Amino acid sequence: MTVLGVDIGGTKVLVGRVENQVMQDSCKETVPDTDKEEEVIAVISRAIDPLFDQSITAIGVGVPSIVDVKKGIVYDVQNIPSWKEVHLKEILEKKYRVPVHLNNDANCFAIGEKYFGKGQGRDHFVGLIVGTGMAAGLIIHNKLYSGSSCGAGEFGMLPYLDHYYEYYSSGQFFSNIHDQEGAVIYQQARAGEPEALAMFAEFGAHLGNAICAILYALDPDLIIMGGSVSKAYRFFQESLWESIRKMVYRSVPEHLSIELSDNPDIAVLGAAALCYDALPNTHDLRKSYLKTPRNKH
Repeated sequence: MTVLGVDIGGTKVLVGRVENQVMQDSCKETVPDTDKEEEVIAVISRAIDPLFDQSITAIGVGVPSIVDVKKGIVYDVQNIPSWKEVHLKEILEKKYRVPVHLNNDANCFAIGEKYFGKGQGRDHFVGLIVGTGMAAGLIIHNKLYSGSSCGAGEFGMLPYLDHYYEYYSSGQFFSNIHDQEGAVIYQQARAGEPEALAMFAEFGAHLGNAICAILYALDPDLIIMGGSVSKAYRFFQESLWESIRKMVYRSVPEHLSIELSDNPDIAVLGAAALCYDALPNTHDLRKSYLKTPRNKH
């Protein structure tokens, strides 16, 4: 089975050709600063076209926004202002004549870890992205659970203190609380500067509280953490676990493992994994698309 994984970000589109669960080739394009929806769609096509041929059976797409998974409609992409309501599944299926599967980036991260990463062989786990924001993808009974409107796993939006968890438990913490850039604090922590290390300890306590909320809601025994801030895990690991161990149910943390994602291609592989998760319907759908000729591209 050969599929394409498409990772759409605010500044770039990265497409990978995935064959036998290995990314064989990739193509990257820059997302323009434009108020025209169709110009961004054209960039996506430019990234797909060099990798697309008759062997491609499906395309998976991850986007940093709310998605109507069934209809394949993308809503209100924060870093692409022109994308208010984009019927991306319909557009891409009309052009490429293969099934197209869409989901948000946190769900793609989780399903990517299920097929390609630390979640292989696990029936239940949470894929937690800690970067510019905080969100999670949920694997329950070996399947991705997106919720009725693709909103499952948005733990970052739960109320916490005077704001919400994401305000304190993502990269936003450093600018919101200390008026500092997280990347700068990270470099200072690597150099052993006490003030920076103290900031990470404070951050870890907040993130630990967010993980407690996840544990109370879902009781997973595995959380796979990804995102830019997770790279600094060693600086906040101790305070994070101190918060987790303060749970009312003291036995729950004893069964919990936190693993760090270590696959640099997980965003693209996660998008491709949407196609794997759609089996066996993918092959049946492709036959119906092949009854009519593909559009030229």
